[in-house]
Amino acid sequence: MIFREAGTFKTSYAADMALYPLPVSRWALAGIFAVLLLVLPLLASPYALTVCDLILVAVVGAIGLNILTGFAGQISIGQGGFMAVGAYTAAKLATVWSMPFWLAIPAGGLMTALVGVFVGIPSLRIKGLYLAIATLAAQFIIEWVINHVTWISGGIQATIQMPPPRVFGVPIQSQLQFYFFLLGFAVLATVAAKNFARSRLGRACVAVRDQDIAAEIIGIDIFRTKLIAFAISSFIVGVAGALYSYYLGIANYEQFGLDVSVDYLAMIIIGGMGSVNGSILGAAFITLLPVVTRRGLAAIGPIFAGGFDIDGVPEVRLCLFGGLIILFLVAEPEGLDRLWRNVRTYFRTWPFSY
Repeated sequence: MIFREAGTFKTSYAADMALYPLPVSRWALAGIFAVLLLVLPLLASPYALTVCDLILVAVVGAIGLNILTGFAGQISIGQGGFMAVGAYTAAKLATVWSMPFWLAIPAGGLMTALVGVFVGIPSLRIKGLYLAIATLAAQFIIEWVINHVTWISGGIQATIQMPPPRVFGVPIQSQLQFYFFLLGFAVLATVAAKNFARSRLGRACVAVRDQDIAAEIIGIDIFRTKLIAFAISSFIVGVAGALYSYYLGIANYEQFGLDVSVDYLAMIIIGGMGSVNGSILGAAFITLLPVVTRRGLAAIGPIFAGGFDIDGVPEVRLCLFGGLIILFLVAEPEGLDRLWRNVRTYFRTWPFSY
């Protein structure tokens, strides 16, 4: 058996509460870090690094949305709007006040948290589909405000040029530099979300998600828990929006439309709601899906007479989105994370079925 729990004894509460209590888990984590820090940057092409950068940004945003929807059970379709708030806040601070990225990015997260708390106030009275419509309304309101208030958007085309982030005075411009820059934020978001999930607040969010009436009976302040979940989720989402703008070099509201909100919702559904690992798997899956689709159609197109129209890939991607969401909801509601846990459990108990 690979994991060898037998003989692994814990002598302290710290050891019992460790994120990775088994030695094999820690070795596997160290191996993953070695690949991400040493092997991948050396072997990946510039295009592959570009895809990896987009995945890292998506990981941060998906973790933020999963805290709200997966852990707290509050449906949100305003992900793109919240990311736009963080992006424009960081952009204004970086351009007008010449604020460094290590202050502008958290400030973007804080502003987004304030907006998220304001949007989350109706969650005391509404939930489910009604809350989803409220967050969808917030998406359109944020887009309209950014597009029409010139002191926020900068006027023409609502575009703000972002200066490159600087680390010890060195501007980050290449794909490799951005890879390490974004990897640090993705790791921080992952560690923070894993600790949130096992904290008292995280358990309270799960209780509210599963049965809010029972949670209130045992003493959980439902309204406070929901607002804190909105604040934490919006903060992380705002950071993701700021990172995306720094990566692209511009802040524009068209980068954060309704399609972005749908993409992130698909990430946590396909990856696994209420799971940090599912957020990572879903972000990678959804980001790689159009790349794999395009290359797959380009490869098999010449086999057929007339070939495939590569320009039709966005439509194929949307069809795959819909089909995969239906497939996972029917066949495996817990997503890719559940599939991974099934594989892990098989090897843990092999060769015994029990």
